[in-house]
Amino acid sequence: MTTILNDTPYAIGIDLGGTKTESLLLAPDGTVLLRQRRPTPRDGGYDAVLTVVVEMIGAAAAHLPPAATYTVGTGIPGSIDAVTGLVRNANSTCLIGRSLQADLEQLLGHPAAVRNDADCFTLAECRAGAGQGYGLVFGVIMGTGCGGGICIDGVVREGPHRIAGEWGHFPVDRDGAECYCGKRGCVETLISGSGVEGAFYREYGQRLTMDQIVAQARAGEQRCRQVFERFLDDFGRCLGGLISILDPDAVVLGGGLSNIDELYTVGIERVRHYAFHDRLRTPILQNRLGDSAGVFGAAWIGQVVVSS
Repeated sequence: MTTILNDTPYAIGIDLGGTKTESLLLAPDGTVLLRQRRPTPRDGGYDAVLTVVVEMIGAAAAHLPPAATYTVGTGIPGSIDAVTGLVRNANSTCLIGRSLQADLEQLLGHPAAVRNDADCFTLAECRAGAGQGYGLVFGVIMGTGCGGGICIDGVVREGPHRIAGEWGHFPVDRDGAECYCGKRGCVETLISGSGVEGAFYREYGQRLTMDQIVAQARAGEQRCRQVFERFLDDFGRCLGGLISILDPDAVVLGGGLSNIDELYTVGIERVRHYAFHDRLRTPILQNRLGDSAGVFGAAWIGQVVVSS
């Protein structure tokens, strides 16, 4: 059963990303007391990343009043295996196979919740963003990779394997590009920035960023236009199929690719084409919190006590 602590404590949140790590300290009334960002170490591997996280949590805790109670929540681009306690499926590969939650708790001398970053994003948007007022919300992160989370009546659904909403590694094209997870044709290979960039390189032998592909497609460059239009169609096919299964009250898009305007015009039309309903009315919404969502969601997830 999942419950919220009766006496709301202070909350420390950590959003551990591939390029930056952000910390947040919230007062019991939700006031932001401290917010910091540091580059995520690229050298030094797991130990260097762990050190930065512990230091940032310590810096936030130093601003607490004497004897104040607080929680710690950390969002990561992966998940903790419920059986082994080890990180798996992490885009930040130095975390894979590591006992991050146990290591944090040992170094801090304090409980620490660790959850998938898409779960953190989805919770934040449901509490304070575009997902407010909807019962079942599917949160999508489309950036370098592609992830998702499910929030039902304000509670993030994790699932017995802690992979609820992990649609990025659902194979949809048996002959598609190989994904880092070992499968072929995953959703992530089709509608993430790295997936689209990889597709362009395989077809044309030229390295372009997603931003360049989008800009040149809008300018009429034929190769980029073809790849971009396929991206919008793949978005519609993947999300349309998911809506047919889950039938959410709303979908909220996040990540860098969520700023692509065409997703909310052509992309939505493609979703309607592929979904199993001839009058689809599921709202597909752009996030309101931007890159703030992850760290707020991590702080709020830290306040949730999970017991069996």
